[in-house]
Amino acid sequence: MKILRYSADGEIHYGILEDDDTVRRLTGSPFESLDTSDVVTHLDRLRVLAPVEAPRVIGVGLNYSEHARESGQDPPPFPMLFMKPSTGVIGPEEPIVYPHQGKEIHYECELAVVIGKTARRVSDAEALDCVLGYTCGNDVSERVIQAAEMALGCMLIGKGFDTFCPLGPVIATGLDPTHLDVTTRLNGEVRQQANTSDLLFSVAQLISYISEAMTLLPGDVIMTGTPSGVGPFAPGDTIEIEISGIGILRNPVVAETR
Repeated sequence: MKILRYSADGEIHYGILEDDDTVRRLTGSPFESLDTSDVVTHLDRLRVLAPVEAPRVIGVGLNYSEHARESGQDPPPFPMLFMKPSTGVIGPEEPIVYPHQGKEIHYECELAVVIGKTARRVSDAEALDCVLGYTCGNDVSERVIQAAEMALGCMLIGKGFDTFCPLGPVIATGLDPTHLDVTTRLNGEVRQQANTSDLLFSVAQLISYISEAMTLLPGDVIMTGTPSGVGPFAPGDTIEIEISGIGILRNPVVAETR
């Protein structure tokens, strides 16, 4: 099942996206029920939004061994976590704004986990029962600022600019998060390509670990880490993140103008 959050006729709704691109509106939030109404529309008649409104976003660093190596760091002994502000979240086709401070900004394709119900101290075996579904994520990162922050033992601004967390296009349910192909294309050229089977810490392990300390809530998003191949982009570029079973998250890049 593919769950879509969209705008149509000035209103925001959730719906189920069918294979023929029709969309059947849900009666409410997918975090409460997946019951559908009689209202049916078509993908061409609506604007696709970020799949969750203003979520808490938890990021995971160095969760692929090859990415740790290209970063010149050892794989972490436990999940390396940080948070991205909700103001960074944008949806498909929305522009990533290259800020005035930007010197070297990188794309990072990631499987993003959307939590479906409250989770506190859940085991690995219970963890996936707390997931609504999965979406594509791009953990956009300003490397110069990030490196300076990490030298002081913190990480926020380098990953926290507005528009630095594209998500979408749908929340896909029923997927096996241990074996999904993840790809980044920059202007149509493949730059990252991996499979989530290479994650150092699995989705279940991440949920269990995080929930030992903080209660995960419906709508929370966990970005599970990026594989090797990260690299810079510039205004005028287009970035596509594709994950098998989910779809393509496409965002143009524009320069900040004010």
